[in-house]
Amino acid sequence: MFYSNEHEPVHVHGKYQGCELRAEIIIVNGEITEIRYSTVAGRAPLEDTPRRHFEELVVARATDIVAKWIDFFVLHKPVKSELITRKLK
Repeated sequence: MFYSNEHEPVHVHGKYQGCELRAEIIIVNGEITEIRYSTVAGRAPLEDTPRRHFEELVVARATDIVAKWIDFFVLHKPVKSELITRKLK
């Protein structure tokens, strides 16, 4: 998820049972070059299994995340939430 008052760089938050982790998607010359994970102030970080699931999701869907970020924050288009109900692998 991302909050409606977000800022650059492109990033999303993974939340589970009161814990949270942030994933920054680094883009150089229009290409995703790196994904950096960091804790969120005031929140406990995701534990091992939820963290692994969040990391897998971000890697698998990074291009879609960037597209939705641009649509919402740059182009000011509405973006629909997406519920992922099956494993990525």
